Amino acid sequence: MLHELFTPSVQHALDLVGIFVFAISGALLAVRKNFDVFGIAVLAEVTALGGGLFRDLIIGAVPPAAFTDLGYFLTPLVATVLVFFLHPEVERTQTAVNVFDAAGLGLFAVTGTMKAYEYGLNLTASAALGLATAVGGGVLRDVLANEVPSLLRWDRDLYAVPAIVGATMVVLCIRFDALNAVTGGLAVITAFLLRLLAMRYHWRAPRAWNRRSSAHEELETGKATAQ
Repeated sequence: MLHELFTPSVQHALDLVGIFVFAISGALLAVRKNFDVFGIAVLAEVTALGGGLFRDLIIGAVPPAAFTDLGYFLTPLVATVLVFFLHPEVERTQTAVNVFDAAGLGLFAVTGTMKAYEYGLNLTASAALGLATAVGGGVLRDVLANEVPSLLRWDRDLYAVPAIVGATMVVLCIRFDALNAVTGGLAVITAFLLRLLAMRYHWRAPRAWNRRSSAHEELETGKATAQ
């Protein structure tokens, strides 16, 4: 199914670009956390490959692609070296990194969904693994860095939702026998554009209905009590 959308060489090149950009985000967080070079490399590798590893282990695609293709493993190390020596300059290109990250999010959500379906999962499970492929590395990155995962925080722009939309479009196309290069590409572009719009207009998921307090409000209450 994947080969019907992209040739193997194109698929491989797109994967490496997505892996590189995800690795950059992991390495930058490690620098902000004052990690040493080993910590930077670990966070880069985990961010770039974590989602795909999780998917491949769940569907039984072993050994995972990250361990059979040296390029998948080396690309995050290239990002590590780049950030280690040039992190101020990389930080200044954060907008461009975010754009490529959004593209990687859409691509991995779509390809992850299709790969899961190819290995016999049903449509719902395939979409769930497509989402995990796209965001799993970022979750592992944040956990290792002792942060609340970004996709769980209300004060962050939508990240998981664009991936969910892309994965859902794929399973709907599969369900109605309409998945081809055009519809698959449209799913990637839709997820990509949704993420860009979320960053541009700061779209965020709603919090609990009729929520009575927030962390800020609780903090203020605590201060008032102490006084």
